[in-house]
Formats: sequence, structure tokens, C-alpha cells
Amino acid sequence: MKLGPSELRGLQGARIAMVYQDPQTALNPAFRIGDQIAEVVQEHTDISGSQARQRVIDLLEEVNLPDPAGVYLRYPHELSGGQQQRVLIAMAFACKPELLIMDEPTTGLDVTTEAHILDLVAKLKETHGSAILYITHNLGVVARFCHRVAVMYAGEIVEEGPVSRVFKNPSHPYTQSLLTCIPRLDLSKRDRPLNAIEGRLPSLTAPPIGCIFAPRCQERQAQCETSTIEPHVFDDNAGFVRCLRWNELPKFHFERHQRVTQVSENIKSANPLLMLGELRCYYRLRRGLKDLASGRAQQRVHAVDNVDLTLAPGETVAIVGESGCGKTTLGRTVVGLQPATGGELVFEGNTLPGMAREREPDLRRRVQIIFQNPDATLNPQKSVGETIRRPLELFNLIPVDEQEGRVAELLKSVNLPPSYAQRYPHELSGGEKQRVAIARAFAAEPELIVCDEPLSALDVSVQAAILNLLVDLQKTSNTAYLFISHDLSVVRYLSDQVAVMYMGRLCETGTPEEVFVPPYHPYTEALLSAISLPDPSIEQETIRLEGPVPSPINPAPGCRFASRCPRKLGAICDSENPPLLQFGNNHRLYCHIPQEELIKMRPVIRYAGQEKAVV
Repeated sequence: MKLGPSELRGLQGARIAMVYQDPQTALNPAFRIGDQIAEVVQEHTDISGSQARQRVIDLLEEVNLPDPAGVYLRYPHELSGGQQQRVLIAMAFACKPELLIMDEPTTGLDVTTEAHILDLVAKLKETHGSAILYITHNLGVVARFCHRVAVMYAGEIVEEGPVSRVFKNPSHPYTQSLLTCIPRLDLSKRDRPLNAIEGRLPSLTAPPIGCIFAPRCQERQAQCETSTIEPHVFDDNAGFVRCLRWNELPKFHFERHQRVTQVSENIKSANPLLMLGELRCYYRLRRGLKDLASGRAQQRVHAVDNVDLTLAPGETVAIVGESGCGKTTLGRTVVGLQPATGGELVFEGNTLPGMAREREPDLRRRVQIIFQNPDATLNPQKSVGETIRRPLELFNLIPVDEQEGRVAELLKSVNLPPSYAQRYPHELSGGEKQRVAIARAFAAEPELIVCDEPLSALDVSVQAAILNLLVDLQKTSNTAYLFISHDLSVVRYLSDQVAVMYMGRLCETGTPEEVFVPPYHPYTEALLSAISLPDPSIEQETIRLEGPVPSPINPAPGCRFASRCPRKLGAICDSENPPLLQFGNNHRLYCHIPQEELIKMRPVIRYAGQEKAVV
């Protein structure tokens, strides 16, 4: 702490390095990738420019980027999110640091990319001998990747110890609460609500006396709010806990639930609310002068390609897949923010015009969207009340003199006090912003809401509260959700039907109870193996998809997944579209592998020492 600027400069980057959450803010968009990494190398070493260039190319190869020499010359915007994160990791390891700080490095990445990044960092850690301080709210990642864990609440470490001890026998009520907030693969919304943590974080300018978690703790006693809480240190280097009642708490265990297969009768018997028939959405790429001069044909990105899907009133259909698979484009097409190239888009028996501006006001009202980033929904210059009131005014739902009362009702419905109507977005937490975005969507009294990754940036306690809120609002209003996500634990909990998407096409559909157990599509199998689970009583197969995702520009015939499929049969997968395989009434997948072989697949996620799938 007493080092001067020059000494700090020598320490930072050389002995201590950092990987940030958002690579787009960490990489300079005006400089080539190679030049940015070479600058770090030359700042802390005495090597020449040519040696630095070769060192950078070696680093890019070490983090498994294809064509390292080509990546050296590219700009950040020419790389995917996962590739940008690999560049940051290469930059961090450029000078072989003794300590690497990683601040939420996989937040926002899909599960397969996250698994690859974690595998990569673990390998580099062993190669370079670096210690890693990993900051995250993803407890599954902690269980997979870390040796020790420190649980922090309101600026104070409340429990610390080996991951095995903390996850098997958490000794602080906050740690226990965090672990019970996580959606489990054997838990559905039809079983029970998630265990959300009631209340809010305390003000750090005037923290409570005594235990800082006491105002929200279900186990608190009077002395917890008045006594100084000294850490209790466990024997055998097992860490410590700050809790007066740590040895009186009920023994913690992850609950197991019986498999639930029924779907509510109103969903099974209902006529479709939304029907997609061979829906296509292609982007035309702009052609430069060189393309025009050479006569190169117009190229198109097949973002959504012949998708068939139905959604009933009050039903939740989840679309899952890696980044770039087309799921967000599909959602935007349904809402009317992106025009369809072809196919059918039918809502309550009537064909929907492609763009929202072409739809009647009542149709726009009935189909709403919740964006991944609530800042994309909330105008920073408008109060919360004005934001929620806007749909009421736009669609003439109620008289002007009743709108203020309706805004208060909507805020209460998302568990926010009516006084929040006077606040502005910058005065809200991330979870509160998302609640306001949900209230704004429900203000229009919609029949269908497209939820585009609405939970991806939220911590587990806020995520649990938002999931419970979505379930409660759906029960009250019978609103259908088209839920877009790459978090399969959330999908398992919330959805009635699951559609697995890869490169614009659906490769498997069914109920969660069907999709999460064999037989799987090989892509679904790989997605499930990449989930990070915190429960030590569960084991997983390790399946990693090798190679980059193929280009969606004018894709070749055959199975879209063939180039990365670990179960590829041969030339037939490259040349012929896979046939539809039917398992029961709802479970369908597209694959060349014979049905009898798929049925023999081993469960990817199962209880330790058993062959029983966790679902």
C-alpha cells in the first residue's frame, strides 16, 4: 500500500494481473489484438518487437484461439465474446504473474464457453504456477474450479474454508441461504418456490451493530443484533465462520425431489397462443467494392432456419443454446423487432405482420419483451412511475386519473413499494431495475412475454426472487413466456417445454423431464455436461465440444452440429439433414444416430455412485 507509482506500475501486470468481467471495456477498440498484448509484454520485459510479436502469437495459441497469427491482426469487434475473454486471459498470463485476479470472467458466457474458459485457466494455472483470486456469484463455478472459498456479505467475510467443507457443511446462515437459492435440476416450479433471501443489503454508511446479516437472518436472536461477532476458527485449516449460533443451526443438506411429470391441464388442452411454422430469419451481408468487382454472390447469415414451435396460453417454452445460435433473433422476430424472411408467425390464429410498427396497437400490447439488460428498457431521464405508466397511456388501458393507482399496484406486484415510482434508474440496484422492467411489461396486460436472458447478470439470491416473481405473475395473469436462456438450471425450474437450438435450427424439443435425461441429442448432452453444479452429491460426465462454431453464412447441407459432434457417424452427417426421431408424444430430436443407440446413452448428470439421472 506504500508503493509509489513507478513501483506499482512494475508490480501490476508483471506479478499481479487481472481479467475483467466485460472484455469489451477492457480491450481498446482502436488497437489490434496483438499490439495490445505486445504492449504489456514490452512494458515488463526487455525483449525486442519481433520477439514480443512471437511471444504474443505463442500466448494466443496457448489459449486455443484458431489462427493465432491472424487473430494478432484483428480488432476486438472481429472476435466473439468467448474469444475476447481468451485474449484477456492471454494478456493476463503474458508476464507469468504470481497472482491472477479474475472478476466475474464467465458472467454472460454460455455454459460450453464457460466450461472451456475454466478448463483453460486451470491448465494455465498449473503451467505457470499462478495463484488465482476468483470473484463470482456463480456457486457452481466455485465448486468446480476453486480450492477454498470466502463468502462475503456487505463487505465482510462471514465464512471461509475449503470448498468441500463449505458446500457440504455450511456454517453461516447466509451461506446456507445462498446454496438453497440455486435452482436444482430435480426441482420444478410445480414443486415449490425457490428459497429467496428476504430483505435488502444494509447501508454500508451505517452498518448494523452486531451481525451484519442479522436483519435478514431467519435464525437470529436478540444477542445477534447487539454482540460483537468474533470469528470461530475451525480445526485442521477448515476456515472460520462469523456466527454466534453456528453449532446450533440445523444440519444443511441439498434437498432431493421426486420427479414430477404432469403438466397442468389448461396447458395440455389449450389451443396454441403462438405458432411458428418453418420460420426463417436471414441477414444479408453487405458487399464491398472487392465483392462487387469479383461478382461474388450475395451472402446471407441463416440466424433462424425453419423453426417449428408452438406455445400455449400460460405456458413457458424455453429456448436454450450457445451464444450465436439464433435464440435472441427468434425472440426479436416474435416481438416484431426483426423481420422474418419466410415461414409462418401465427398469434391466436391470425398471421402476425413481420415488424411491430406494422401491427395493430392491440397486437403490440399483447406481445411484450423483457430484455437481458434492464438499462435497455429504462430511460435514465424518466422516473420509474413514468416508465410503467407509458404502456397504460400508449394503449389507453385505463383513465388518466386511475393510472397512478395502477402504477402502485404494479410495483407491489413485483415486490417494490409504491414510493419507488418517484425514483430514477440510477437509484436502483440491478435486481430492482429488472423488477421495474417486468412491471413495465405486465402493465400492457400482455398474453405473451419474450424473456431474453433476464437473469444472466443477477446474483443467485436476486435470481431466485425474480424467478418466484415470474411464476407468481404467470399464475395470476395466465401469461405465456418464451424464455431465452443458456442457464439450464433456471430452464429446468421454470419451463414447461424446452427447445434446444444450434446454428438457427432446433435439434431437440420436449418437456424438461424428457430433455434432461437420455436419450439426448449429442448437442444437448454436451450442454448438460458443461453445467456447473454446487451439489457435491452429484457427478457429471465431461464432454467438451472441440473446434469453433461453424459460420452461419450460407451453411452447408447436413447436420449443423456435425463438425463438432463427438458422436458423429460419418459422411452421412455432413451431407444429409438428420431425420426426425420421436420419443413419446412430446420428445423429438433430429439425429442420424439410430434410436436404439440413443436410448442406451448414460445419464450425463447423475447422483454420485448411481446411474439414476438427476431430474
